Amino acid sequence: MGSSYTASSVNGFYNFLTQGLDELHQSFVSHNFMSVQFLSEVLSSIQSFHSQLTILVQKLRLPVGGKWLDEYMDESSRLWDACHVLKSAISGMENCCSAASTVASSLDTYHHLTPEISRQIIRAINIYQREILALEEENKGLMETRTQPLSLCLNQNIPMESKLNAFSGFRGVLHAMRSVSSLLLLILLSGFAYGWSASCFQQRDMEEQAGFGRGLTDSMARLERKVREEIEQSEAQSGILLFEFQQAKIAMEELKEGLERRREGYEGIEIEEKAEKLKSWIGMLRCGVESIAGQIDDLVDEIVQGRKKLLDMSSYR
Repeated sequence: MGSSYTASSVNGFYNFLTQGLDELHQSFVSHNFMSVQFLSEVLSSIQSFHSQLTILVQKLRLPVGGKWLDEYMDESSRLWDACHVLKSAISGMENCCSAASTVASSLDTYHHLTPEISRQIIRAINIYQREILALEEENKGLMETRTQPLSLCLNQNIPMESKLNAFSGFRGVLHAMRSVSSLLLLILLSGFAYGWSASCFQQRDMEEQAGFGRGLTDSMARLERKVREEIEQSEAQSGILLFEFQQAKIAMEELKEGLERRREGYEGIEIEEKAEKLKSWIGMLRCGVESIAGQIDDLVDEIVQGRKKLLDMSSYR
């Protein structure tokens, strides 16, 4: 195979990553901060990048049983582990959606809010809010124990450019994929599991990553900078940063305050309006979380199929 064809294939993959990151940056600007819609596009991008990586291996026709396969397996395994952390976080959020729906729907049962009924609902809201705090603490522990080996927040030690050219440039591709997926996984985990702070989205070492090409490093830096700026400006700088989740929390607190004021004798408090607002946000959150759970399953399947395909190629070529 000609070296020009190999270089063209590798450069094509770098360009594919660059274009994907640019599209995500535009999507981030167009949507609410950490919205389900944006995070869904992040997941789709990771799946698309991984699929394209598998196609690239077929084009490069790498040697049977080479060390490139071990390095690919390490990276795909890291991605697989991150998906399962995300699935754990999503499961906890689904449980919270069910609890929040019960609170919101409880108001439908009553045609007249007596002080006693208001106290019962406020008590239910307090229980729900404690469950939210417990979920965020559980997710914080999840992030501390299960994502530390993934090294998402840390600058990586990028090999010298000569080593990046190993395996017809495939090692450089894998390091680029690792760097890009680290950023995207960190965004997903901040949205669905626990966001530490803006400092996690630190500026990557541009000189170390220059081997990937200036276009890709610039695109990574632009998206990373935008996320960092949004977290710094956001009221919720830690915890579950998902936009719909935050809005549901706010709507729940507003309903609680309304009930408390109504119980104290204040007139003109639109409890039904606040309850409908809460149900609306919970509905959007539930639909979004269910959709994301399906996407994560699809990504896990993509990883498993990619690993099997490359193992088969390496074994029987």
